[in-house]
Amino acid sequence: MNNTSGEMSAFVRSVELGSFSLAAREFGLTPSALSKLVTRLENRLGVRLLNRTTRKISLTPEGSAYFSRCQDILAEIEEAEAELARFRGQPRGLLKISAGTAFGMHQLVPALPRFMERYPEIKVELLVSDRRVDIIEEGLDMAIFIDAQADSSLIARRIVDLDRIVCASPIYLEKHGTPATPEELLQHNCLLVSSMPHLWNWPFDTPDGLRIIKASGTFGSDSAETIVQLATKGVGIIRLVDILVSEEIARGTLVTILDDFHHVQPAPVYAVYPPGRHRSPKVAAMMDFLIENFAHAPWRSGASFDHGGKSSA
Repeated sequence: MNNTSGEMSAFVRSVELGSFSLAAREFGLTPSALSKLVTRLENRLGVRLLNRTTRKISLTPEGSAYFSRCQDILAEIEEAEAELARFRGQPRGLLKISAGTAFGMHQLVPALPRFMERYPEIKVELLVSDRRVDIIEEGLDMAIFIDAQADSSLIARRIVDLDRIVCASPIYLEKHGTPATPEELLQHNCLLVSSMPHLWNWPFDTPDGLRIIKASGTFGSDSAETIVQLATKGVGIIRLVDILVSEEIARGTLVTILDDFHHVQPAPVYAVYPPGRHRSPKVAAMMDFLIENFAHAPWRSGASFDHGGKSSA
């Protein structure tokens, strides 16, 4: 690595990873050699960028301002090199992406081996988290969100619409009965995602128009996957996006209910990235891969969503 970009890269990755040792491992250096790169940068700038202790490093106020600028500069350098890579043919470089647990674990991770086989010169770094990440602050190339991303400074491309499905296990229904109307849900145990109170209102299409049922029950969790697991054990009724329940429905451990009252409430999946990143071959490659693999909602092919003839697209 050349002096300027090498020192800058060493500084940025040390901060991002919170450790000289972890950053050194990425660069194939010893921790002391990488630390010397950062010290040389500080000496050249005439300012201390990092506070160092035996356990961690942290940014000084000057370092914080410089860190943000360095991330932008390195991203521009990588993008310029990626543009050249387009003419050489194969997309390459580090692709840092983020996805929520539902889409990330159930759809993206199983598909990633195909992407990595197709693009062997792209190194993928995937953050799986249900928190709303700051793409710019965290130096990401792309994030995949369910529902709209509010930041108008970013570009959002719609991949597919998910559908929310009301279902329960045969165990629960045999013990407590199957609700025949939305109103009967008020007499049943509904399992809820505690961190998303806006999803506690379950909409249904009835002969008299849209009917909203305020679902309630004896258990809530911030983990939708936990809710699914409890539902398969017969604890209660759930309403979650189809990518979370389609496998269980295909296996018969969950069945859809109230199909005649199903209300289509699309939950769009967006790929979001900073302006200009779409010109990067590695980002363009991932975007094309996402559309190719998920725009047709492949998880629906193995599950039976018979909503009284209604489309869930």
